[in-house]
Amino acid sequence: MLKMKYPFKFNFLVLFILSLFIQQTHSQIYEIGYITGKSNFIGDVGETTFVNPIYNKIGNDWINGISLKWNRSSRHSYRFTYMVTDLAARDIESNDPRRIERGYSFRTPLSEFSFGMDFTMLDFDLHEPYNIFTPYVSTGIIHSKFKKQVLEIDEINSYNKFDSTFGIPIILGIKYRFLNNFIVSFEFGARYTFTDKIDGNVYNDELISYNFGNINNNDWYMFSIMNISYTFGRNPCYCNIGKWV
Repeated sequence: MLKMKYPFKFNFLVLFILSLFIQQTHSQIYEIGYITGKSNFIGDVGETTFVNPIYNKIGNDWINGISLKWNRSSRHSYRFTYMVTDLAARDIESNDPRRIERGYSFRTPLSEFSFGMDFTMLDFDLHEPYNIFTPYVSTGIIHSKFKKQVLEIDEINSYNKFDSTFGIPIILGIKYRFLNNFIVSFEFGARYTFTDKIDGNVYNDELISYNFGNINNNDWYMFSIMNISYTFGRNPCYCNIGKWV
């Protein structure tokens, strides 16, 4: 009988902890949203303007994606996003005379998974009617997948092989709540990647070894996006506490 006593207590403790976790989970607010916007590349090819969400003449630089958020408190939330776009750049659109004369260009489809945290500068409790607007900052980790680019005879060619890299996003944004359950946000996010290969620089394998530009700087890309999300969930209810006192 003594052998059965401790497993029973352990199982009861596990069930109690799980019940607390489930209650805490249901007490939060969640968001699911659609993302759209524009992208631009910052590296060894093309313009050097940091934020430049203009029409891309050699690729579809429109961003499409989805977002999921868990608002853990009125000041921070966890976020997951998946976005796809075309990254492209042309030296002819640069303000650098040396790049214009060189005349390189490239285009690659890019997909990005990211996980991070938002930190609001004001209280943003979605259950309170007066919390409707706040600026925020965000960071985390990204994983990006793109086509390999190779410089061959003064031209950057795209291969039907994919490469990937991790990176760090640095995001500034504002968000506004409307119609009770909807949030619209606008954000500018720079992605610092851990590679210099997105534009075809520093590509190496057994047969090819090409590089150009500044091989000491990694590639960046910029997302300028709008996110419209729907919120759901509820706050914990303490209305029955008095009955047990």
